[in-house]
Amino acid sequence: MSENLYKDYSLMFKALSDETRLRIVEMLCSKEMCACKILESFNITQPTLSYHMKILTECGLVDSKREGALMNYSIIKEKINILMEFLSDIKGKCL
Repeated sequence: MSENLYKDYSLMFKALSDETRLRIVEMLCSKEMCACKILESFNITQPTLSYHMKILTECGLVDSKREGALMNYSIIKEKINILMEFLSDIKGKCL
């Protein structure tokens, strides 16, 4: 496995190591959501949500698109699948 893949996995795991970001990923697995709807589920400010979303988008787990004044976010299922395959490979090596 190339060093770049380990770097990619590391960035995704770092993003998922935060409770808020982990909850956001779980929310986005069911549907695309605007930032305002995500914000309603947390006791955080809008700048704090933006910080979390930046980390999730930069590591490639979440996609963002602007629709007028709204920012919508969705999970990138392919990245979740890649991460799950990696964990499955590790599990197979540990048995």
